[in-house]
Amino acid sequence: MQKEKRPTVVCLCGSTRFLAEFDAASLTETLAGRIVLSLGSHRTPDAEAVAHLTAAEQTELFDRLAVLHRHKIDLADEVLVINVGGYLGQSTRAEIAYAQQQDKRVRYLQEQ
Repeated sequence: MQKEKRPTVVCLCGSTRFLAEFDAASLTETLAGRIVLSLGSHRTPDAEAVAHLTAAEQTELFDRLAVLHRHKIDLADEVLVINVGGYLGQSTRAEIAYAQQQDKRVRYLQEQ
């Protein structure tokens, strides 16, 4: 029996203000037969999840999460940017630049 080709791995990038869109994109990509790498949670915005931390602890955590997300981009074949209303925050723009530096295909939920 011949081994099947590995499905495309897609990493979702974008602002956590669009959690519902992340969830919908994750489902759409999965149903299309792609492996999805995404946020740690589609239920809680970052600001709410880290509200109990000091400002310094939040900064340190977000720095670690940015590194973690770059590793997800490294594992992915392509990136899907969740750019509702054309919104691209600073960290999302950095993720797009990183993906492009790694020669990853970049797609957008909404055409640019």
